[in-house]
Amino acid sequence: MIRTRLTQRLGLDLPIMLAPMALAGGGELAAACAEAGAFGLVGGGYGDLDWTRREWGVLTRRLANTPAAQHAGCGFITWKLDQDATALDWVLDQPLLPKAVFLSFGDPRPYAARIARAGVRLICQIQTLAQLPLAIEAGAEVVVVQGGEAGGHGAAVATARSTMVFVPEARDWLAANAPDVLLLGAGGIADGRGLAALLMLGADGALVGSRLWASREGLAAQSAKEQAIMADGDATARSAIFDILRRKDWPGEYDFRALRNAIHREWEGREAELRADPAAARAEFDEGAAQGDYTRANVTVGEATGLIRDLPGAGEIVQRMAAEAQTCLSRASLLIT
Repeated sequence: MIRTRLTQRLGLDLPIMLAPMALAGGGELAAACAEAGAFGLVGGGYGDLDWTRREWGVLTRRLANTPAAQHAGCGFITWKLDQDATALDWVLDQPLLPKAVFLSFGDPRPYAARIARAGVRLICQIQTLAQLPLAIEAGAEVVVVQGGEAGGHGAAVATARSTMVFVPEARDWLAANAPDVLLLGAGGIADGRGLAALLMLGADGALVGSRLWASREGLAAQSAKEQAIMADGDATARSAIFDILRRKDWPGEYDFRALRNAIHREWEGREAELRADPAAARAEFDEGAAQGDYTRANVTVGEATGLIRDLPGAGEIVQRMAAEAQTCLSRASLLIT
């Protein structure tokens, strides 16, 4: 349908990669994407070994001895690997070896050699142009530039880039310095229009998070997904509030986008106060999470939530996106006289 350097090099049918979403992107979601012709990444996230074992096992049982096994990998939060890389070492020693490891939010270079020794591709996600040379030095075969529109973690609001500008700037840098490295865009991509736009901006494909978070196979609670369907793009915000409430000690250069619910609004502009004395607010958050009360618990989606209107299977989502993108690109060609 749409041929790019990404589809050619990775043997894909679709120029789409599933974002490795911590706690939400499990084995079923990654496998469904791989079976549909995209590239599926299990969200190893914080490097919890038990979680990684379970979800990689789910993917292995579904994909082992199938062609789709060539289109699956695993992703990790790099600064957490600095504390404990056991889960990375475990997945690199499995009979069904990941075909790529995705690293984001930290320096990938300390892990490059062990990933390369395993014969596995390295994918690096970056949030600033300054991080691009580090990814190239680490040997990344694919670089993902993440705009601030993305759900979950990304560059803090003060420094977050727009996907629309970040992608062509990174393409220009790569053209001059590392032309063989593939480029993906992430942040705000939820339909074929966004995918087509990325391709026109010079990307080789799209990394998709929120739209696939809101799928049948995504591990988020059904009621959280329904909140995302009802929200528009004005309804999210980036801040450190949910990291404080969830006891996640993220470096200061990153923060977290989610729906701007009642508990978030309560603490906006009061983050220092929340850090200083979080006990009562954390208890309220914990109770909300346990009860599925999303006025208090987080719904982790980006600005693309305004484009999410249903909860189909992941395979249908990625195939629909590709078909819409093909239509958009065909229409664009008619504008040339």
